[in-house]
Amino acid sequence: MIKNIIFDFGDIFINLDKEATYREMAKLGVSKITPQMIQVYQEYEKGLMETADFINYFSSSFPISKNDLVFAWNAILLDFPENRLEFLQELAHSEKYRLFLLSNTNDLHITSVKNSVGIPFYTEFKNCFEQFYLSHEINLRKPDKEIYEFVLETNQLKPEETLFIDDLKENTDAAKMLGIHVWNLNPTTENITELFKKNSHLF
Repeated sequence: MIKNIIFDFGDIFINLDKEATYREMAKLGVSKITPQMIQVYQEYEKGLMETADFINYFSSSFPISKNDLVFAWNAILLDFPENRLEFLQELAHSEKYRLFLLSNTNDLHITSVKNSVGIPFYTEFKNCFEQFYLSHEINLRKPDKEIYEFVLETNQLKPEETLFIDDLKENTDAAKMLGIHVWNLNPTTENITELFKKNSHLF
């Protein structure tokens, strides 16, 4: 029986356009993503690089202004449907499950989300969770097994009593390897509000 639910953030609660940043960067003349760029991005996402250094890396490598880079970087972020927050709040108020957030994200994205949805909305969302784990704050990122082990051990969770929800298969596959139940949610056809309908066999 499921007692703990770990949620991803992007394309679970907030909608994403995963290709938007690539499109915007291409408009700025950055049409090729190199291994070094990916490494810098992952270091930033793990909180191993400050925002200023992240921006300076691109502005020193390409003729891109800070404002243009931040706009392109945040283009991935879309809307946060209110019915998803309402669903989460009802779930939290039921007190039937321990709820956790586990998101690969970074300072620029979280700042943009707060500005977009507003601090009251963001605070209501955050308050639904027992723990709110952002990769850049804990220096770990999915799909590395260490991040799942960290959440399990820190909160004394049993994998067989835990459900992890994420839109990326590589992330749910990694969690599954540790014995955690998973829902690899397809954001084009599924919605987090269908949690119990789609996973009735676990509840």
